[in-house]
Amino acid sequence: MKIAIGLEYDGQAFHGWQSQPHGNTVQDVLEGALAAIAGLPVRTHCAGRTDTGVHALAQVAHFDTDVVRPVSAWVRGVNAHLPPGVAVNWAVPVADDFHARFCAIRRTYCYWLLNRPVRPALFAGKVGWCHAPLNVNAMSSAAQQLRGEHDFSAFRAAQCQAKSPIKTLHAIEISQHDDLICFQLSANGFLHHMVRNIVGALVYVGLGRFPAAWLGEVLRQRERARAAPTFAAAGLYFSGVEYGQEWRLPGSGRIIVPHPWLPGGARS
Repeated sequence: MKIAIGLEYDGQAFHGWQSQPHGNTVQDVLEGALAAIAGLPVRTHCAGRTDTGVHALAQVAHFDTDVVRPVSAWVRGVNAHLPPGVAVNWAVPVADDFHARFCAIRRTYCYWLLNRPVRPALFAGKVGWCHAPLNVNAMSSAAQQLRGEHDFSAFRAAQCQAKSPIKTLHAIEISQHDDLICFQLSANGFLHHMVRNIVGALVYVGLGRFPAAWLGEVLRQRERARAAPTFAAAGLYFSGVEYGQEWRLPGSGRIIVPHPWLPGGARS
C-alpha cells in the first residue's frame, strides 16, 4: 500500500529535509514517527527537498507499507510522535505508481521579506530582511524577464545536483503587504538555491543598484558570479505542489497559503 501525506514544518528546527547521519532533519523525524505507528522502518519521498532553515506550508510526501492502519493513524497518530516543529495535515491512500516527486506538475515557493529599517524580532527566522526601501514596481518589471523556459545557471548553486539547469518558470509575482513583500514563484522544478538567488538579484534591482534590464542580462549570461549573493533561508516557504486530478489528492496537492500573519488569508 502506498500512502501520500501533506505536511508543514518550521525549517528553523531542522537541518533541511533530507536524512543526515545526525538525524536532525524533517525526513528523519517523520520516518521515526511513521515507524512508531507502522511498527516497522518506513522510507519517505518528498515533492521537493528543502534546505536548512527553509519552511514548508504544503509539502507532499509518500511512503510504502504493508501495514494496515486507519487513515487517522497516519495523521493524528504520527503527529503524536513528531516534535512541535512539524505536523502531518492529511493522509490518503494512492495508486502504486504515484510518486510525490516525479508525478508533480509544478511546485510553488514563497519568499517573505520584511522591508523596514529595524530587524525582525517576533518574525526572526520566519522572514528575510532588508533595511533599505525597495522599489516593488522595479522588481516586478525585472521579474517578468524570468518567465518561461530558460537556462537558470546564473541562479544555480555550485553544489546543485540537477541534471539540467533548464526549467520552466510558470509564474513569478511580487506583492506588498505593509512592511512585508512576498515573492511567489511557480515552476516545473527548481535548482538548488534558485529561489533565494533570484530574490537576491531582485533586491539589487529594488535597491536601485541595477536597472530592471540587468536581470535579463544575468539570465542570458548564465554565470552565477554575475548575479547577486544568495539571500537568507529564513523567508523561504515551500508553499504548494500541483498534481493531476487522477491522483485524487486534497486540492490536487496544490495548496497556496498566504502568510498566517496576514489578516483574512485563505487557502486556495
